[in-house]
Amino acid sequence: MAMQGKRVAVLESRLGRELTELVAGRGAEAFHAPALAELPDLDRDRIAELVRSLEARPARVFVFQTGVGTRALFAATDALLLTEKLISFTKSALVAVRGPKPTGALRQRGVRIDRSAADPFTTREILKCIEDVPLKGERVIVQRHGSANRELDAALEARGAEVIEIPTYRWSLPQDTAPLAELVGKLERGEMDAVLFTNAEQVRNLFLISKQLNKDVQGPLNRTLVASIGPVASAALREAGVKVGVEASPPKLGALLSSLEGAL
Repeated sequence: MAMQGKRVAVLESRLGRELTELVAGRGAEAFHAPALAELPDLDRDRIAELVRSLEARPARVFVFQTGVGTRALFAATDALLLTEKLISFTKSALVAVRGPKPTGALRQRGVRIDRSAADPFTTREILKCIEDVPLKGERVIVQRHGSANRELDAALEARGAEVIEIPTYRWSLPQDTAPLAELVGKLERGEMDAVLFTNAEQVRNLFLISKQLNKDVQGPLNRTLVASIGPVASAALREAGVKVGVEASPPKLGALLSSLEGAL
């Protein structure tokens, strides 16, 4: 096997155990350093206020970006007894989704989907799928992922829209950053053959930890095979001055592992 005996760092948190096992199953020595925590960021009062405001001023477009965030939003409206009202407002608006995960979450609720971003499901594709929709003076409701999507907001506002983001969760450093600190040391000593990035925020958090340790991680990463899940993570890596060795296509774990195995 191409990965036999190779040392591979896994930064994924939510599916970290599964990905680590998949890497180990291909013969590699996996080092798991979770680089991200998802923390609830729901303001029920704000959500209630927004849903009720839609009666007076309906939204032209709803944009759902993630499955976990969409489910969290509906869990909040369930508790507020406002789910039926929210769904009724989506019926008179255009509903756009960023990928298969929010699609699944919306279908569970019986919400009609009008537009879907094309693969690889980045901000560019979500903007492309609604580029023909007149937005001047219109409200656009965006279900936020782990951080505000400044690129999406700015592009919609440039078209004259009033953008309202609904926070559902936020990204943070994991509570235990010791494995990340250990990874910085391993990279510095050349003890890793490859590093897997499955989220852009993992890049920022790894650099944050290295800065706290007063150590360089850019140079060591550029001496290591860096594998990215897709364009968003790759953009964050390049912004940090890191060369992307392989990028999964499509942006899925299976394709990421196949790309990594081929590169090794």
